[in-house]
Amino acid sequence: MHAPVDFNRAFAVTVALNGALVCAQVFYGIVGNSMALLADAGHNFGDVLALLLAWGAHGVAQWQPTRRYTYGFRSASILAALFNSLILLIATGAIALEAVRRLWEPGAVAATTVMTVAAGAIIVNGLSAWMLAAGRKSDLNIRAAILHLVGDAAVSVGVVAVAAAIYVTGWFWLDAAASLLIAGFIVWGTWGVLRQSFQLSLAAVPDAIDRSKVEHCLRTLPGVSEVHDLHIWAMSTTETALTAHLVRPGASLDDAFLSAAEDTLARRFGIRHATLQVEAGDHACRLAPDHVV
Repeated sequence: MHAPVDFNRAFAVTVALNGALVCAQVFYGIVGNSMALLADAGHNFGDVLALLLAWGAHGVAQWQPTRRYTYGFRSASILAALFNSLILLIATGAIALEAVRRLWEPGAVAATTVMTVAAGAIIVNGLSAWMLAAGRKSDLNIRAAILHLVGDAAVSVGVVAVAAAIYVTGWFWLDAAASLLIAGFIVWGTWGVLRQSFQLSLAAVPDAIDRSKVEHCLRTLPGVSEVHDLHIWAMSTTETALTAHLVRPGASLDDAFLSAAEDTLARRFGIRHATLQVEAGDHACRLAPDHVV
């Protein structure tokens, strides 16, 4: 299945807008002798790279499985979300370090220039986030990209406010103080995506799924006396897979039972790739103990 043309267009427009924004920030940062704009340009440049990574991962996730990559390349979206979060945290750390330095050595800020360019950045980032958010909030990879844009918009709001305050008071140290607060906000918003993407990359059970409820659901299926070797993991940022052994004493092969079980997992938990092994229980399964994989 290929990504919708409109969604690819949204990514293309978003990358183009943010690329143009970086160029404008660099130009006016040099002309206006504004380190704040140059630092924000560096941050936004990192976000352009992150958007390209998210876009590429979304496209790769659509590739068909091969004989070697039997699940396809869906997990690329998980890796993209992880790398996106790391890039944003690193960029934020660089901003925080520069902000600390500027607290002790505040430099003159061209307030009017900063306000004008930062206001434009708010519009660009807000529009970009809105374009990507439509129908994609459940995709961790896309959510990571949106967080980048929302974080940038928040930075730009802070820059406008601080530039206005500096224009009125002449207190140049306000620029550094506000940058530290904004950096803290970005870290707070990004940490959840970083944690989730890291866990998913290690095949952890997705946060949206309660493993105990899934196990209870399987145990209550007709004729099932035991469930073991239960594994639930993310195939991508939007797809979940499951494997399990179901013990049904005296039961024969029953395709209707398997079909009903798969439908139940899909309807109740959004698990649409389930592989179930039915056992009669005549012998001990070597994978039954929880600690055996």
